[in-house]
Amino acid sequence: MILSSQDTESIPDRLVAPEIEETEIDMDINLRPQTLFDFVGQEKIKEPLSISIEAAKGRNEAMEHVLLYGNPGLGKTTLAGIIASEMGVKIKTTAGPALERVGDIAAILTNLGRGDILFIDEIHRMNKTIEEVLYSAMEDYVLDLIVGKGPAARTLRMPLERFTLIGATTKMNLLSGPLRDRFGHVYHLEFYEPEDMEKIVHRNARLLEVTIADEATNLIAGRARRTPRIANRLLKRVRDYAEVKHDGTISLQAAHGALDMLLIDEHGLDEVDRKILKTIISGFNGGPVGLNTLAAATAEEMETIETIYEPYLIQIGMLERTPRGRKTTPRAHDHFSAIVTTQTALL
Repeated sequence: MILSSQDTESIPDRLVAPEIEETEIDMDINLRPQTLFDFVGQEKIKEPLSISIEAAKGRNEAMEHVLLYGNPGLGKTTLAGIIASEMGVKIKTTAGPALERVGDIAAILTNLGRGDILFIDEIHRMNKTIEEVLYSAMEDYVLDLIVGKGPAARTLRMPLERFTLIGATTKMNLLSGPLRDRFGHVYHLEFYEPEDMEKIVHRNARLLEVTIADEATNLIAGRARRTPRIANRLLKRVRDYAEVKHDGTISLQAAHGALDMLLIDEHGLDEVDRKILKTIISGFNGGPVGLNTLAAATAEEMETIETIYEPYLIQIGMLERTPRGRKTTPRAHDHFSAIVTTQTALL
């Protein structure tokens, strides 16, 4: 049974958001695999990546630069750490928005040792000036700095150790062509298959030292939106529920109770997802409805709907984007009909 919106006031954060929260970083790191062997899923990436790592190690060279793109929570940061671990080198991690001045990137690059890795998350949000400095650093392993101003200005070229830049982005289209072309490896991380999600939940339950029934593993995996980060978050919430409300073992009953309490339904939809779909179905006869109208009707920002909620609803076939606006699909109508039928039967 799905609870009403009044029961969500004690849940401050969106559990099915794929972005990582600051409070989750330490726990997230503890659950991350350290080798390609332990990394579940993304088989199309793992084999070529493994070959590239072994080849670079065999030649005692730095790997070519790597670009990872895909939705949040699919393992881009984890893969960067695995590459560093497999190569046996150090990794320096930063984010595009954190690099504000040329001096910021210069300080990082000049402190990298031979073969070390620089990981830039959200690389599409990097300052254009920083990006231009990276061109020569990535291609020629030199740092071109302008010293002085006006007619007296001159270019100082500093040699760098051969390093590997790993960039991660959720928005490939926002990367400039010149930057994109300088990456030797470009990998797209896709949503995970159900069987891989089950393996991830089972593995991480073991790392959290909690006993979990196979049926509960399948239930959590099925509601995690094919995203490991969400699966980890749900697993930890279910573990807490099982410890307080049950005997600490995550049984099917405990998992059902926790996920119903958290308002996560069988498709991984939360209250906001359902509000968007129900608004289109009930308020606009299934659409089409313009994004600005939908935002006003749901009291959500247009950008939030477009970038946070819509992608998954479209992916599971419950929402369509058309030239005239957003439309719900027969699958969405069937889903809400089933909910109404179930709630009516329970009355």
